[in-house]
Amino acid sequence: MATAGDHVIPLFISQCRECRFCKSPTTNQCDKGWVNTGRHNAMAPLESRLTCRGKKVLQFCGTSTFSEYTVVNQMAVAKIDPAAPLHKVCLIGCGICTGYGAAVNTAKVEPGSTCAVFGLGARSLRRPRCSGATDFVNPKDHSKPISQVMFEMIDGGVDFSLECVGKAAVMRSVLESCVKGWDVSVIVGLNVMEDISARPLMLIAGRTWKGSAFGGFKGKDGVAKMVEAYMDKKLKVDEFITHNMTLDQVNDAIELMKHGKCIRTVLNVSPK
Repeated sequence: MATAGDHVIPLFISQCRECRFCKSPTTNQCDKGWVNTGRHNAMAPLESRLTCRGKKVLQFCGTSTFSEYTVVNQMAVAKIDPAAPLHKVCLIGCGICTGYGAAVNTAKVEPGSTCAVFGLGARSLRRPRCSGATDFVNPKDHSKPISQVMFEMIDGGVDFSLECVGKAAVMRSVLESCVKGWDVSVIVGLNVMEDISARPLMLIAGRTWKGSAFGGFKGKDGVAKMVEAYMDKKLKVDEFITHNMTLDQVNDAIELMKHGKCIRTVLNVSPK
């Protein structure tokens, strides 16, 4: 349990350790978190201790981290090593766990296998190359469906595929880019507005279609372990940080993201 003075990372997927999901080793879902109840802050739905110019401010994803102060439940914070640099390990609270865990925990990518990741911005291409990526494919460079391109490149499709865009049409293409028999295709990109569909034969032939939230990491336990891995130099984090800005530059940071001019920008609450 976190106490005053502890270093913590807020969680959008909580871990109460009491519900049936938290007790199960097969999922990181939590029945008491905001995803299922609409809240995991200290207040009831549509209530908040946060105000701005006299108006109530609700908490995005139950955390509201673009602020100097926030109020969350104990189950929605992970206590971490106080020696860990907060201006770096903050990335573990979302993006690092989501991407790394989707491959390692959900897909269970094996050494020597072929893996396709759908959804890389132009600015991000140098980082994957340093992490082992061998080929880059732009769907706009081909007149045929990207799934057909992948089939021809990899002799029947890839062993593992991850969809990081959040578009239903892409999710289907990612599945159809997979080899029959054993492939695992993972949906990582968030989409709450569209339905997805696929030909049943794609799954009957042995492909597995899965979803991954926060990389399958249980909030409190997973974040603490990932911070430990970073401190032991077993996990790359620094390489993803391209910009550091102050909180009052948040709009500039968002513009960088919208135009693909950054990978991750860290916002420091204190100008120091």
